[in-house]
Amino acid sequence: MFYWDINPVAFSLGPVTVYYYGLLFSTGFILGYFIMQYLCKLQHLKTDELDKLLVFIFAGTIIGARLGHCLIYEPEYYLQRPLDIIKIWEGGLASHGGTVGVLIALWLFLRKSTFTFLQLTDLLAIPVALVACFIRIGNFMNSEILGKHTNSDFGVIFARIGDMAPRYPAQLFEAFAYLITFIVLSLVFFNFKNRPQGTIFALMLIFIFTSRLVIEGFKEEQAMYSTNLFLNVGQLLSLPFIAAGFLLLFCVFKKKKRV
Repeated sequence: MFYWDINPVAFSLGPVTVYYYGLLFSTGFILGYFIMQYLCKLQHLKTDELDKLLVFIFAGTIIGARLGHCLIYEPEYYLQRPLDIIKIWEGGLASHGGTVGVLIALWLFLRKSTFTFLQLTDLLAIPVALVACFIRIGNFMNSEILGKHTNSDFGVIFARIGDMAPRYPAQLFEAFAYLITFIVLSLVFFNFKNRPQGTIFALMLIFIFTSRLVIEGFKEEQAMYSTNLFLNVGQLLSLPFIAAGFLLLFCVFKKKKRV
């Protein structure tokens, strides 16, 4: 049993308040940028487009994740109060929406880029897993995206929300799963040189969203409505991404065999 009652504010600079979540989110993006630079140099690819790419990805992540949360998890509330959608400081980001937002941002970026889609997504997949890990640690610091109640020894009491019943630390489960994904993808990148383009991206989709599918079972339902099904909203949304990952993996290896 673990008692968790940390202040989500990391520090303040005059009128500016810096939260652990924002600090971890931005740190993840910065590290991801440097990792991608390193991977590009290893493959002798130009890095002069990466600054522009970072802007596209950041915008796609924030816009997609925010719209995903509002329209998927709380549609009734936000359709009645559409102006509240821009109140991102009140919290509410959805990783499924963020993934779609990033893919749309990449499509826009690639219209005037020398990269190909699979080349770019393979490079992005590794840092994305690390960023996802940082974000889930940020959720833990915020005492949000809570797990279900449990009597197990590794239950966490999130005192800040006023609930003294221990819960699964689902945020840390996900953070660990994404860290493992980051390590596995890195090992594939460095040890399987003859892999077809798209392999890393496909594996990222499979690992990230399979982890999400499993760990969602330990979480409280985040949607303001019920699916009345065996799977909750987060699990249902993970299925298309897992299927896309397997389909892409099949296609790229099938194409390689023909060559």
